[in-house]
Amino acid sequence: MGLFDLFKGDKGETMSPHLAFAISLLYMSSSDGEMDPEEVGHILAVLGGEEESGIIGVGANNRALLDRAYRYRTKHTAEEFLREITPVLTDAQKMTILVNLVDSSLADGTPEREEQELFAKFLAAFGVSEERFRPFFEVIALKNDRSVFLKPNSPKNQPGYEVKLSSY
Repeated sequence: MGLFDLFKGDKGETMSPHLAFAISLLYMSSSDGEMDPEEVGHILAVLGGEEESGIIGVGANNRALLDRAYRYRTKHTAEEFLREITPVLTDAQKMTILVNLVDSSLADGTPEREEQELFAKFLAAFGVSEERFRPFFEVIALKNDRSVFLKPNSPKNQPGYEVKLSSY
């Protein structure tokens, strides 16, 4: 992103579900007031590489997408963003965003208070109850629970323990 790109407006740019996805990830990654290089790497990994050039990595399309997402993020509050995108996203798109936001917040172990508060805003705006989202959360928490490998005496490693999902 060039230095003067910050002065470009978002006039005429249409909000696509893919752009909304990228912006959502930026809001979560920066919810604590800073964005670590690891968080940027996570966003890039989630958005996926591009194979057009035969090289998997950050292609021109993802670079442009992130530039647009960053410009939007610097000019709009999360509340403004949620009001804009909620009516145009499908249920599948909303759930995909929510799952990725939780995964992003749990990637470093424990979600910070700001991440939890932001996630609650997304849940409310998308009209998804905690009860409905609970099974998705449990899978993501399981995915990120490294303690089963690092703590042999964990209750989860005891004979007879069985991982189960709640249902809504």
